[in-house]
Amino acid sequence: ISGLGDSMAHGKLLLAACLSVVLRISHGDIQYSVAEEMKRGFVVGNVAKDIGLDPNRLSLRKARLNTDDGGKRYFDINPSTGALTVSETVDREELCGSRMSCALKYELLLEKPLELHGVVVHVEDVNDNAPQFSNGEIALEIHESATKGTAFLLGEAHDADVGKNSVQRYVLQRNGHFSLRTGTNSDGAKYSELVLEKELDREQQREMTFTLTAFDDGAPQKSGTAVIRVTVLDANDNVPVFTQPTYRIDLAENSPVNTVIVAVSATDSDEGQNGEVVYEFSRVPDKIAEIFSLDRRSGEIKVVGPVDYEKQKSYELTVQAKDGLGLASNAKVIIDIIDVNDNAPVIEIQSLNDIIPENSAPGSEIGIIKVQDKDSGKNRQVHCSLSLNVPFKLNPSLKNYYSLITTDKLDREFVAAYNVTVTATDEGTPPLSSSMTIHVSVSDVNDNPPVFEEQSYSAYVSENNKPGSSVCSVTARDPDWRQNGTVFYSLLPSEVSGAPVSSFLSINGDTGVIHAVRSFDYEKFRSLKVQVVARDNGSPPLSSNVTVSIFISDENDNSPQILYPAPAGNTFMTEMVPKAALSGSLVSKVIAVDADSGQNAWLSYQIIKSTDPGLFTVGLHSGEIRALRDISESDSMKQNLVISVKDNGQTPLSATCTVSLLISDNLAEVPDLKDVSYEENNSKLTSYLIIALVSVSTFFLTFLILVLAVRFCRRRKPRLLFDGAVAIPSAYFPPNYAEVEGAGTLRSSYNYDTYLTTGSRTSDFKFVTSYNDNTLPADDTMKNCFFSLVY
Repeated sequence: ISGLGDSMAHGKLLLAACLSVVLRISHGDIQYSVAEEMKRGFVVGNVAKDIGLDPNRLSLRKARLNTDDGGKRYFDINPSTGALTVSETVDREELCGSRMSCALKYELLLEKPLELHGVVVHVEDVNDNAPQFSNGEIALEIHESATKGTAFLLGEAHDADVGKNSVQRYVLQRNGHFSLRTGTNSDGAKYSELVLEKELDREQQREMTFTLTAFDDGAPQKSGTAVIRVTVLDANDNVPVFTQPTYRIDLAENSPVNTVIVAVSATDSDEGQNGEVVYEFSRVPDKIAEIFSLDRRSGEIKVVGPVDYEKQKSYELTVQAKDGLGLASNAKVIIDIIDVNDNAPVIEIQSLNDIIPENSAPGSEIGIIKVQDKDSGKNRQVHCSLSLNVPFKLNPSLKNYYSLITTDKLDREFVAAYNVTVTATDEGTPPLSSSMTIHVSVSDVNDNPPVFEEQSYSAYVSENNKPGSSVCSVTARDPDWRQNGTVFYSLLPSEVSGAPVSSFLSINGDTGVIHAVRSFDYEKFRSLKVQVVARDNGSPPLSSNVTVSIFISDENDNSPQILYPAPAGNTFMTEMVPKAALSGSLVSKVIAVDADSGQNAWLSYQIIKSTDPGLFTVGLHSGEIRALRDISESDSMKQNLVISVKDNGQTPLSATCTVSLLISDNLAEVPDLKDVSYEENNSKLTSYLIIALVSVSTFFLTFLILVLAVRFCRRRKPRLLFDGAVAIPSAYFPPNYAEVEGAGTLRSSYNYDTYLTTGSRTSDFKFVTSYNDNTLPADDTMKNCFFSLVY
């Protein structure tokens, strides 16, 4: 039967544990009940179901269970199912002591949006503790004169359980003198008294022993025993009396060891040993005995262990005063612990996005912070603040939760990271505070286009450069990070002189160095403009343009080109100079141009060889040939001048020409001139000259008439041209040749027109007009005339 009773009791315990999972909703909190000592993983209830939330959304909303006071976590939530499970075995007696109600408070925190639910778990008592007497032996000394009905206090058995699981009744072993009487204290605790039923006779029995058993009503029922040892003495008819039945004292937490809390006092009217009173604790748990001590003689209660308001806010002690013969009485000592501001606020990060994009709008939530203080009253009131000069603030949300939000636009290029210090300060005296630094990084967004270091670029390149040579370099900076700040360069498609710009220039996409694709020719084009695009690697990419002007600088790579007279070997020309020409008279002019520019095109003229060195001179920059002195009869009729035309380049280039002059007023002398000139220029003309002389003799009369006609043509300077070349008009200049004043080109006042036939070099010629009125004066009535003779 005993075994069957234990089995049924065990079944009742398991059933009670399972049925104790009851959901109750009160004042907005979700409340559950669970028996103590349940194993880890035991499911208490489903929080998601009870708050009407899809369990699949718990993870998305970062559901978590926080303790209300930051204490040990005995329960937790499964984020996948929403089940509330036991995470640590609960010992109700250790957690709540003798309190009837044992509740653990939690906070269910949900994000997006921020939502807070109170969760209260009531821990129900299980009969896992047996009643125990503070002493295994109760010694009583009773005088033999004690009258029938006298009661002797036996004290109380202690059971850490509560309710029906605590001490409910006492049973005394049968004996011939005493019976048992039980009672209930004001706090509900059961006590027992030994009642004398039959007078004692010391002479018959000096000592007697029997047992006292305390029972609870738990399932299974448990008990504890103590041995009562009664010694029969002479009469002791007064019981010690306390000065007050209840002592109530306030004690500040963290009081030092040996601090005297109170001194209880009881008096006994008896004398001698019967009047001597000693004190001891009655029904005091071991944990309390580790904090307080009682002096048996003086009744002083002292602090011997740590007193912490946050662990227990009050203590209730029972002190027993006993005289020398065993008569005793009880008094209660209630110690209220006064809170001291000994706990600084605790800052906990519940959620944090420590990397935020720089384009986050003001008011964006980046974290949730919980701040709590274990103290009470004003010591528990907390104020939070942030470090200065940060674009964040704390926004109170729910209870002791704060949202960390942005207050201004962020710019990673200005500040890439912030160290945000959160400071929590309570209102205690003195106030306590704690701080926590949160590192927040600002992630980059491609919000900055590349910026060139200069608004425009100019570069100078000498012509005839080598293909592939570096022209210039452009640089653009992008303050963004990594790929958003990586810059690539390219040329904007365009055309230069009808050709794509890529056929002239190329650019290194990584370095921005511009290279020449071909060799440039200053004489073809002198400058070009291109647009360089700098583009980052962001998404979407940003870009900017800059204009690069490239100027081609001239090099002295073109020799002077003589336009008049024609170069030797191509044509034969001569000028007729009157014998009456005076010093300073303009005889002829060398016309030359240079395709280069600047000082490379500045031409200078010099006679390097002449028949008579002192007769003629050439203008250094004009190319005009003038008589250096008056012409005399003794001067040779045929004058040949070899003139050098040189430019002003660093390495000067030059060209030469031969100017043939005929000093004569009579055309009859022309054959001799022709013979001599052709001998000088080409020895192969000898045979042709013989034929020409015969021909000239035949038409001698014709020449005489021609001479007379010329003398009437205002003495203009004639030119005899013996060639089949095409005439060079006065307005003709080769393309890309610029006329430079004083640099060798012929002024309009000295222009000549030459007319040539297309026949044999010796048989065809024309007389031409001169446009210089000052060279060979002629008759005023005749402005222009010429004769043509075709052989």
